[in-house]
Amino acid sequence: MSQPAHKIRSGVLQVTIWRNHGEKGNWYSVIPSRGYKQEDAWKETDSLGFDDLLTMAKLFDLAHTWIMHQQQADAKGRKEAAKAAA
Repeated sequence: MSQPAHKIRSGVLQVTIWRNHGEKGNWYSVIPSRGYKQEDAWKETDSLGFDDLLTMAKLFDLAHTWIMHQQQADAKGRKEAAKAAA
């Protein structure tokens, strides 16, 4: 199984960023999750409570910034590859 491109965590909240490859280049998707303990095992859910919303919003903001930088790096890599091929 492939690995996520990046994870950003704050306490029990996390966003996982996945890099996907397509004909037009890379694109990214983000999956939010909240960890919780049930008996002795840690589990994850995508259900958030009221108190989680602002922190998750910040995590989405950080994910957005990370993806923007990756997209810039991807574009630079494509340009350099095109120059090298020419």
